[in-house]
Amino acid sequence: MDFGLVLQTDPPASRVVSLMQRAERNGFTHGWTFDSAVLWQEPFVIYSQILAHTTRLKVGPMVTNPGTRTWEVTASAFATLNDMFGNRTVCGIGRGDSAMRVAGRRPDTLARISEAMKVIRALGSGREADLGGGTVVRFPWIGPGAELPVWMAAYGPRALRMAGEEADGFILQLADLYLAEYMVKAVRDAAAAAGRDPAEVTVCVAAPAYVTEDDSPGALAHAREQCRWFGGMVGNHVADLVARYGEHSGAVPDELTGYIKAREGYDYAHHGRSGNPGTRFVPDEIVDRFCVIGPAEKHVEKLTALRDLGVDQFAVYDMHDAQEAVIDAYGARVIPAVDA
Repeated sequence: MDFGLVLQTDPPASRVVSLMQRAERNGFTHGWTFDSAVLWQEPFVIYSQILAHTTRLKVGPMVTNPGTRTWEVTASAFATLNDMFGNRTVCGIGRGDSAMRVAGRRPDTLARISEAMKVIRALGSGREADLGGGTVVRFPWIGPGAELPVWMAAYGPRALRMAGEEADGFILQLADLYLAEYMVKAVRDAAAAAGRDPAEVTVCVAAPAYVTEDDSPGALAHAREQCRWFGGMVGNHVADLVARYGEHSGAVPDELTGYIKAREGYDYAHHGRSGNPGTRFVPDEIVDRFCVIGPAEKHVEKLTALRDLGVDQFAVYDMHDAQEAVIDAYGARVIPAVDA
């Protein structure tokens, strides 16, 4: 199993770079960031510094979207980084929930994501792409051997199917074992139905991780409070699925949607941050299911179970009060044990 680190690009950018260097030293293979132009600093500028100050780490957004940049600009940014540093980027893509809504726009449709994935992957890999209306372009400066994998974030049935049919990887933003099994199966079934080898679709589970010294009630309570924001973020995505498919429709598992009944809106000013006041509705059970908390051995146990379900990478959302400690604990006690 590979391991990734997910950060927000809060200033100073030097701290983002430093944490990514620390992650690489501790055995992490990927460095991911949020991508929302109003809420945080521009990630592609910071990726160049991360890549310059690491040797093996691959970087990318978790996730970008088709709406805030034109597709050829997005592809050019990735291709430039790959030309400079040697194919060390991954394009994570989704609907652009925070990026679009904070800017007063609606998140992108699946049809638009589908077209964007094709264009960004082709251009970033040195091939031609139709930008629309018959305008076919290719980057003349890309050399041989260029490649750009595109991984798609998904929860709903149509998005899961599209990830299996079209994406190089699938990003699932929660670490619940039941839902991971359900959604990984949906993606891989869709890949097989489309004539693809399901094993070619990389599966990445992303969720907060908080390593405690023990499993005492006090230690676990503190960890839950540091990670409760994640249930609110997932719930914000899930609310769109409930609006589309309805409650108890069978299209979306109740295990994903049931907890949002007490939800009262969402404030992007606190998006992805511990202490988010709008996430008090998230029960402890959801924090425990969706996140990975507790002593190191509990992390090893859950991540081993995820690996056995077909998960290829676990990406740690490291937005809490123990950023360095969790990176170091994973390097010393979690990653070696999972890889043993």
